Amino acid sequence: MTKAEIIKRPVEQIGGDIKKSAWSAIIESLAVMVLGILFIVWPDTMIKVLAYIVGAFFIVKGGFQIITYFMSGGRNDFFDNGLLYGVVSILLGITALVIGEDIAGVFRVIIGVIIIYESLVRINTATKLATAGISTWKYILLLALVMLVLGIFVTFNTGAVVALIGGLMVATGIIGIIGDVMFIQHINMVIEKLTK
Repeated sequence: MTKAEIIKRPVEQIGGDIKKSAWSAIIESLAVMVLGILFIVWPDTMIKVLAYIVGAFFIVKGGFQIITYFMSGGRNDFFDNGLLYGVVSILLGITALVIGEDIAGVFRVIIGVIIIYESLVRINTATKLATAGISTWKYILLLALVMLVLGIFVTFNTGAVVALIGGLMVATGIIGIIGDVMFIQHINMVIEKLTK
């Protein structure tokens, strides 16, 4: 067996592993895109589902921590906070199950109010620029009005933030797939060069 043949086999094997990894990344990107589409199409339902999943996760995790604490004899270990961690985790889980949807609503209103405030600041700036005779005031005012409409939309539309997150997830998935496909195309060239 020649030196080139000895090198070629591991490089081809590594290349195959890298390609498998890249295809896994593409599948992950597709999953992110599908979740993003679900967030766009059914934002309220997805918030409920997410709250249930997070709540269940924290409850299971907390229960596991409490069981582990007692099974490992953590009562005698001054640095084992498993019981406290478990109780707090279960409380967070119950909270997510009970008021998860409401938390999303409060978050949406806070974001909307911040956007409205920022737009009003820019409207004020535009009027001051107009008074000073600076011509760019029109563009700043136009952008501020668009921002104001978006702020009002986010504040009063229950699914706006969730749909926005869904849109970002779809965009992230698309970018990920493009990057992974480009990577797969280039890894073939790298393998060729290493095996010559």
